[in-house]
Amino acid sequence: MKFGLRARVTAAVVVVTTTATAVMAFSAAKIQEDDALDRFTAAAKTSFGAMFGQAWPHLEQSMAGSTRALEMFSQGMDKAAADWMLVTSHPQLTNDDFKAPEGPLAVVKASSQSHDWATGAENAAPPDRRAALESVRDVVLLRTTGPEKLLSATTTDPATGRRLLVVSGNFVAYWVVQFFDLTTFEQDLAVQRWKLGWIALGVTVFGVAAAVFAAGRIRRPVLRVASAARDLGGGAFDVRVPVKGRDELADLAASFNTMADRVGAAIGELRAKDRRQQRFVADVAHDLRTPLASMVATVDTLDDASPEVRTRATELLGTQTRRLARLVEDLMEISRFDEGSADLRPELVDLPALVEDAIEVSVPETPVQVTSTGDTTVSADPRRVHTIVGNLLVNAERHGRTPITVSVEGLSDSVTIRVADAGPGVPEQLRPILFDRFVRGDHARQATEGSGLGLSIARENALIHGGDLTVHNDGGAVFTVRLPRESPA
Repeated sequence: MKFGLRARVTAAVVVVTTTATAVMAFSAAKIQEDDALDRFTAAAKTSFGAMFGQAWPHLEQSMAGSTRALEMFSQGMDKAAADWMLVTSHPQLTNDDFKAPEGPLAVVKASSQSHDWATGAENAAPPDRRAALESVRDVVLLRTTGPEKLLSATTTDPATGRRLLVVSGNFVAYWVVQFFDLTTFEQDLAVQRWKLGWIALGVTVFGVAAAVFAAGRIRRPVLRVASAARDLGGGAFDVRVPVKGRDELADLAASFNTMADRVGAAIGELRAKDRRQQRFVADVAHDLRTPLASMVATVDTLDDASPEVRTRATELLGTQTRRLARLVEDLMEISRFDEGSADLRPELVDLPALVEDAIEVSVPETPVQVTSTGDTTVSADPRRVHTIVGNLLVNAERHGRTPITVSVEGLSDSVTIRVADAGPGVPEQLRPILFDRFVRGDHARQATEGSGLGLSIARENALIHGGDLTVHNDGGAVFTVRLPRESPA
């Protein structure tokens, strides 16, 4: 059988509350009983000490030979105490003899007017306290240094089963013992124990109510998070839970919201990637169809007997084949970037010399002005930097106008390459997607030499170096490449 969170929290709080209350109630009752018994014993000793202080001179007279002294002692004790006993073991002992009583106790005098708590009347046959005294004789029947030294002990009277407090005082060979019935005292303690029990029960009930309330407050936020998690699993990526307070439940809600944000963002990225993939496939199909259609049409004309037609067809076939080869190479490069398998082989590169070579390879017929300032040496992959510069130069030639300028500037921690032209610049609506794949400046899917991948490949090559590629308009399009001095390992 499985219990829910609310039941487990409630049970835990109830167990802790009940245990703590029981321990505290038991400890309080024990401390209270011990303290009450100590105060009762102190009061009993005070009362007995005052009585014994008046009675022991009669014992001294009795030991000196006075026949009435013992009777006068008994009368005085009867007036002051309800339950007492005078015992001795060696009546012949003197002040110089400090022996404890030996053998059976000899009761010299005794009086008991103990109250019968069952009937509410005085006992018609007072109990014999000798058995009770015998049980504590090793504690209360000891020789002391003087009558003012009192001894006490608690015991159970075998004759009545009641608890007794036994207080004794010693004078030479005599011991005066008074018995205090603890029945009323223990009844009062029982009443106190019942009170503490009711208080503990009340605290337990309050603890149960507090546990149910606390469990509800804990359960509700957890249920909200669980419900939100189910909604999130069902595709509601905008679901969030309210964050209240600063406790662990608030941390749980905040953590769920953070997770939901990340899941939503990840799903959004996956969906966007899927859309880009679909568009990528469509663009690839479109761009492959144009050269392939041209190649098929050209092949069909090769059967023409005219040498001029065949020569023209051969030239067109070569042009479309080269265009198709460049497109395939660009697609393979994009695929390597997507897979994260593009390799980086950095070495020291003199950027002005690399720019001059890129101009000669990419736009040999176009005048380009090159300037450089500062330290223009970086650690980079020369092939990839050459691709960046070459693609930017070709883009400036096709979509801009001369003059085209390339400026290389060395900074403290990086080097920038700016390729600027004097054309119309980049249209405002084209800037956000300019570096996306298959984006062309003419905005029409016309047959052009470009594949629409050059700027995307240039940007990926900049990013793999830990740099970036940006564009802005300043009398024409200005592309800025930033390369760090040291490329990532």
